Amino acid sequence: MGLVADTEAGAHTARLRALAVLRVRSTALAVALLPAAAAVVLLAGTVMGRIPDGSVGDAARPAVVVAALAALAVAGVVAAVVARARPALSPTVPIPEETAPDLYRLVRDLADRMDVQAPSAIALTPDCDSWLEDRTHPAHRAAAPGAGRPGPLPRRRTAAAPVLVIGSPFLWWMRVAELRALLAPVVAGTGPAAHPDIAAARRFVRGLDAAVAVAAGRPLLSFVGWTARLLLRSCREHAAEMERGVAAAASERAQTVDYGLRVVAQEQVGLAYAGWDRLLNRVALPAWRMGRWPSRLDAGVVSALTELSRRDRLAEGFASRLGERPACDLLEEPGVIDEAASLLAARLFHGGPPEPGPDWSPVSWSQYPEEVVDRKWRVEAARLHRVLEDVLDDVTVPGTAPALPPVQDGTAPPVPPAPPVPPTVDRVLDRLTGPAGPGVGERLGHRLSAELAREAGAGPETPPATCEPGLDGLAPLFPLQPPRSGRELLTDHVTAMICCAAVDTAGATPGLDWLDGPALLVGGTRRADLARTVLSLIEDGDGEPLRAWLGEVGVRPEKPVRLG
Repeated sequence: MGLVADTEAGAHTARLRALAVLRVRSTALAVALLPAAAAVVLLAGTVMGRIPDGSVGDAARPAVVVAALAALAVAGVVAAVVARARPALSPTVPIPEETAPDLYRLVRDLADRMDVQAPSAIALTPDCDSWLEDRTHPAHRAAAPGAGRPGPLPRRRTAAAPVLVIGSPFLWWMRVAELRALLAPVVAGTGPAAHPDIAAARRFVRGLDAAVAVAAGRPLLSFVGWTARLLLRSCREHAAEMERGVAAAASERAQTVDYGLRVVAQEQVGLAYAGWDRLLNRVALPAWRMGRWPSRLDAGVVSALTELSRRDRLAEGFASRLGERPACDLLEEPGVIDEAASLLAARLFHGGPPEPGPDWSPVSWSQYPEEVVDRKWRVEAARLHRVLEDVLDDVTVPGTAPALPPVQDGTAPPVPPAPPVPPTVDRVLDRLTGPAGPGVGERLGHRLSAELAREAGAGPETPPATCEPGLDGLAPLFPLQPPRSGRELLTDHVTAMICCAAVDTAGATPGLDWLDGPALLVGGTRRADLARTVLSLIEDGDGEPLRAWLGEVGVRPEKPVRLG
């Protein structure tokens, strides 16, 4: 009885707040119709002889009629924009039922157990979150191609049922029972969502939000945008409380389904988010910057989280669950779905073309060290060598200026071209530890920032742009990292030069660390201590720790480095 009472309390609160939102809509409509009502009263009074000629009402009638017509026209424009504006949709990978019958069966079973309406379809998002999304707007149905639309759930299907969006990392990291427990409160949300008042309130709020986006940057629709923002402010608190009530009602309804497992599933959500974030920032981002996109990100998150559970005492023991059936087994072709989600993640978090091409090709994890890590090091080493030459042209190091023969007959002698300077680690060390080392390091950082900005086709102070929801642009919707400082860039490039030298002269190999990204392997073991010695060089101008490290590993710093 207590559970039923709590569920009803949450649903009752949501309905009351939905009515409050609808009252805002009704009030706006009443204000728009007020001039028309006044005009009708004046016209009716004149026709019935209640308003004599020459009276104040007779004199005001033309102005009131004009004001009424103007108000109706403006209200009609606002209503049309709000009704026709397309609400934003989350970019997702659709999952038709024929590609995941077991997953649809699991969701349908959840809905039956909680006596709620089943979602109309299932889609995946490359993020650690799950939610219900209403896609019943006519603009969405008209824009969705038949082949790419998610398949409907055959039972309890109605046009108003929302789409269930599931975070793709959950399918690969969580076990089937954990996924069921995690999705129970989400699926339970279809119950309150089916209530007419809540559905109408949500449509109204989404329409206002879409109208604000449509009016942005369009002077002719400035009044529409102002009106929509005013109405949004008026119903914001009611809408927030309505959603809290819906969430409370859904959560209480789901208490009867796998409650004990839900605690474990919530722990896995936090762990999945930590591993997913590190995988994107440390592993995927270097590949994206090279024009390659890892095609199995979701499979990679399992390796990253397994490694995290091995290193982190707090996550210890989570890897023991891997013997149970993974939720990705609910998909018929998990590799195909993982590749689609990985491409969408690259577009969302980094930007890029919607389809693979010569400059935007997939890379498997087995190819990652050779195709991404080694290539990244070679490109950065070449950039450092090129920029170092430019900086040395601007900085005169004491004792390095060449002596020129005396001028004869008033004519300066021709300066012979300087022989090409080989790219070596010794040269970098000498410049960063010499008398002009601090100045050279600072200039190198600035030049590297400018060089990277030039290669990206944007100025160094150009802020990152964002795409429209349709993902037609090449800039990321959710950039992962802010612009790096010159010191950070210099550290990365010096590290790359040393790694290239280690590969060329000491038999080292490029590798992949699931949590830290590109790694240098010496004798099959990762040498993470290189970072400390490079920081001593960059921050303190002290090259002795790095020289000692080079000698220990067997790197020949005087040998030229093969550049990419």
